[in-house]
Amino acid sequence: MGSTRSRVRTWEIFPGTGYSTAWVDLAPRGLTARGRAVGLVPEPYWVTYALETSDEYVTSRLSVTVESATSAKELDLRNDAGRWTVDGAYRPDLDGALDCDLGLCPLTNTMPVLRHGLHQGPGTEPHHFLMAWVSVPDLAVSANRQTYTHLARAEHGARIRYESGDFLADVEFDDDGLVLAYPSLAAALTH
Repeated sequence: MGSTRSRVRTWEIFPGTGYSTAWVDLAPRGLTARGRAVGLVPEPYWVTYALETSDEYVTSRLSVTVESATSAKELDLRNDAGRWTVDGAYRPDLDGALDCDLGLCPLTNTMPVLRHGLHQGPGTEPHHFLMAWVSVPDLAVSANRQTYTHLARAEHGARIRYESGDFLADVEFDDDGLVLAYPSLAAALTH
C-alpha cells in the first residue's frame, strides 16, 4: 500500500490562450485536486475547480466556478454509484460514465489513465469511455464518448492516443499519469 503524493503542475493552454495550474494529491486508488485557470478566449475569464474521486479514480464530485467581467457561473457535478447529477438534477444521459472531463483542463485526462495503468504498461487495446464533459467557459455538461490507447513508453512515462469524434491527439503522460504534452491543447510548464 503506497502513500499519497502531492504534485503541482502548470500548463500553458493553447485554445483558451491561457494557463492552468492543478494541485493534486495522488493516492494508490484515488485522487483529490484543486485548480485554477485563466483564459482569454472568447473573453477573459477565471476558472476555479475542486475534484474528488472514489476508489479506482472514479469521479465522485467536480465543482467549478467561472468568472468573467459580466458574470459568474457555478457547477456542481456529482456521481453517486453511477447516478450523475448536475446542480442537483439527475442526468440519465450520463449513466455509465466513470469520469468527468473539464474542458481545457489536462488534469481530467488522468483518471482513466491511472485506472487502467495506461501510462505504465505495454501497448494495449483501445479503452472506450463515456465521460461527463464540461465545456468551458459556459459550464454546459454533455455525454461524450472518448477512446484512450497506449501507444508506447516514453522517456518520462507514456504516449497515449486520445480520440473523441473527429479529434485525435497523441498525448504524453508522466510516470504519475499527469499530462506533459497534449498537442493542440496544452504543454506542461512545471514537472
